[in-house]
Amino acid sequence: MTANTATKDSLKLTCTTCGQINRIPATRAGDRPKCGSCGDVLVSDKVAELDATSHDKATRNDDLPLLVDYWAPWCGPCRMMAPEFAKAAKALAPRARLVKLNTEDHPAVSQRAGIRGIPALILYHRGREVGRLAGARPAAEIVAFVQGNVGKG
Repeated sequence: MTANTATKDSLKLTCTTCGQINRIPATRAGDRPKCGSCGDVLVSDKVAELDATSHDKATRNDDLPLLVDYWAPWCGPCRMMAPEFAKAAKALAPRARLVKLNTEDHPAVSQRAGIRGIPALILYHRGREVGRLAGARPAAEIVAFVQGNVGKG
């Protein structure tokens, strides 16, 4: 098997719980694959909370599109958007993973990401930032943003 075939046939995903990088068959992304280290689900229709380490690993290494919601508990628009973000996670699974990072708990990460206001959504794909969206958005706009930046496939 060539390197290109391995990349096409498998996906690298960071466990949002333990930070372990896993490789799974691309065709199994919708089968709720589990982390080889901790056993937690890698691809889910639920929004996962990231810490600084899992954020940095996932944004650098993951082959599935990863949409990060940079938020804070004191932010009214962030709290208002949370249910919409959760709806978008259900609509996009298993083609993309939606996660959130608390900017109050991890200010260095949000500073490195250039976050100027929250809520802020940044879409990463294969180690690169591919799009940003500022402000609270309904689920349909979040889904369209992801699909428009990485395609529907």
